[in-house]
Amino acid sequence: MMDLEIGVYQNIVKKESWRTLLTLAYQSLGVVYGDLSTSPLYVFKSTFAEDIQHSETNEEIYGVLSFIFWTLTLVPLLKYVFIVLRADDNGEGGTFALYSLLCRHARLNSLPNGQLADEELSEYKKDHVGLAPKSSFGSKLKSTLERYRVLQRFLLVLALIGTCMVIGDGVLTPAISVFSAVSGLELSMSKEHHKYVEVPAACIILIALFALQHYGTHRVGFLFAPVVLTWLLCISAIGLYNILHWNPHVYQALSPYYMYKFLKKTQKDGWMSLGGILLCITGSEAMFADLGHFSQLSIKIAFTSLVYPSLILAYMGQAAYLSQHHIVDKDYRIGFYVSVPESLRWPVLVIAILAAVVGSQAIITGTFSIIKQCSALGCFPQVKIVHTSSKIHGQIYIPEINWTLMLLCLAVTIGFRDTKRLGNASGLAVITVMLVTTCLMSIVIVLCWQKSVFFAIAFVVFFGTIEALYFSASLIKFLEGAWVPIALAFIFLVVMCVWHYGTLKKYEFDVQNKVSINWLLSLGPSLGIVRVRGIGLIHTELVSGIPAIFSHFVTNLPAFHQVLVFLCIKSVPVPHVRPEERFLVGRIGPREYRMYRCIVRYGYRDVHKDDMEFEKDLVCSIAEFIRSGTAEANGSSAKDDLPKDEDKMTVVGTCSTHTKGIQMSEDDVNNPESAGTSELQEIQSPPVTKPKKRVRFIVPESPKIDRDAMKELQELMEAREAGIAYILGHSYVRAKKGSSMIKKLVINIGL
Repeated sequence: MMDLEIGVYQNIVKKESWRTLLTLAYQSLGVVYGDLSTSPLYVFKSTFAEDIQHSETNEEIYGVLSFIFWTLTLVPLLKYVFIVLRADDNGEGGTFALYSLLCRHARLNSLPNGQLADEELSEYKKDHVGLAPKSSFGSKLKSTLERYRVLQRFLLVLALIGTCMVIGDGVLTPAISVFSAVSGLELSMSKEHHKYVEVPAACIILIALFALQHYGTHRVGFLFAPVVLTWLLCISAIGLYNILHWNPHVYQALSPYYMYKFLKKTQKDGWMSLGGILLCITGSEAMFADLGHFSQLSIKIAFTSLVYPSLILAYMGQAAYLSQHHIVDKDYRIGFYVSVPESLRWPVLVIAILAAVVGSQAIITGTFSIIKQCSALGCFPQVKIVHTSSKIHGQIYIPEINWTLMLLCLAVTIGFRDTKRLGNASGLAVITVMLVTTCLMSIVIVLCWQKSVFFAIAFVVFFGTIEALYFSASLIKFLEGAWVPIALAFIFLVVMCVWHYGTLKKYEFDVQNKVSINWLLSLGPSLGIVRVRGIGLIHTELVSGIPAIFSHFVTNLPAFHQVLVFLCIKSVPVPHVRPEERFLVGRIGPREYRMYRCIVRYGYRDVHKDDMEFEKDLVCSIAEFIRSGTAEANGSSAKDDLPKDEDKMTVVGTCSTHTKGIQMSEDDVNNPESAGTSELQEIQSPPVTKPKKRVRFIVPESPKIDRDAMKELQELMEAREAGIAYILGHSYVRAKKGSSMIKKLVINIGL
């Protein structure tokens, strides 16, 4: 009977997990596949825009269909679904995830304030594999990368190039998706009239899309998946109808032989038209970039079971229709809408516009996310980040970036006014990101997965050759639109490199000018000034030592707070830091100085807390440090040992993570009732003055803490009741005399 019950329980768990998996797969349609699913709107139109013509023999249309089929099969299906998705960084994906993996496995961290304690983080070690043998290629590659700074900079720049192209895609994807969707109006009005309607209609939709960003997507996000699902079912049904009605034998064009016939007939023009065919995989990178919101299996299920077959049917249907319709007025009639039955064109137009908006929304949100990651890793200026949802992780809005994207998006829409040049621009951005992913993946295969170097070479040669072919076809269209992503990427890359360089130099200056611990000890416990009630939080980038700005405070201010905390908020090269590992707390000087160092660690995907809850967690972490470090602190009060003890930091979690440790309670003075338990004892502050809040530390009875620690906790409580003051010091970066003109321009003006 017991075995039967266990079996029933396991079935329930299995059913629930499958239900969750299918729900995630369904939700991923709206977030991940919006861009990819709208590509049939413009692929054939862009391909036949200029370089090749649709002829009676159908060799061109069959060749293009064959290229589309094999490109969709080899790149999104084989490369991303079966290989790249496995290279996640603790569940996160994207260019920075690959770079983060390499940083941890080969000590390539570009952040200057890294510590050995960071390597003890759970997520830092989660995917760590045992070191490769000394003789292996992976070990040699690791030592080479660690030895040469130029290789480390090259990898960082490579990752930033991929990131900049994603930002460029954030400008181009909304433009081409919305413009192509609106282009369905061309079949309902004369050619003279529709060109005056298309651009204004596309611009109005784009302005509305960007204007609504600050509301967040959580209110309408539940509509995204149904819209994309409806669109996929719509294009696959129309595709199936066109196949059965116009050309049931179109499936024969899936043979690679038709690619050979196509290139043999069209030659150079056929190669140049690959820039249009490339657009069929626009949005494939989103499968990897948005991995953090879903799971590998859910993304794989959604793509293989629905997205991939729907797209193949849609393209086959368009090819089947075009194979029987050769009367074309220039390139005006080739497109998606011409293959849609006339009675369905208006409903399909509405669904297409909605699907284009959803696809655009996903890429805009992704752009916000990737800029936040760049900023966290010191590669982008600090920007205002607004969290649009308190419940859904990762939904953010960056006002400056939003309006910049909108202006650029409107500029390319109005400037180009056709899918041909928009397609050339978008295609180059897409294929560059894919090439960067291929290069980084080859290093991950050897360094992180510790596979044979031949496997990495095979990966680069096979997928790199395919992508290089498309890249060359896109690059040749430089003057016909492809210059846009290059220009955008160059501007963003310069900004990122300058900011990163300035951040490193500023940190180096702070390290070189930090104050000696001996100077601090010579001042005595009072620091030579009056110590008043309260907590002073001194923000600093340093993870060790005393910032130079502190000596300025001490010599210029008549009084200072009784408790001083040197607060360093830093990012580490992992996506998330667990709450129980959030804080590193240590002591500066002897106990009677009441000075602490607190390092708050966030992953590049974490939400930074800057509210009252953060203050409570901070004070509680210091209290827990005092309690847990009592025994150690008792034996280390000698001044000679201080330089050693200063480096000793204790990992402390947030209040909610150490339930068996100290808990902090804050009550309004008008509600003085307090609850005590038999297992806990309270430390209360004496009613000397009437504070706004009464703070209590609830300390476990076991283990016992000594009198000095109790006194220290008492003072910390009194200081918390008096309030917290945030003390910020700002230093300006200027180039040294004798520096080159370029360095002066970069440092003095760029930062």
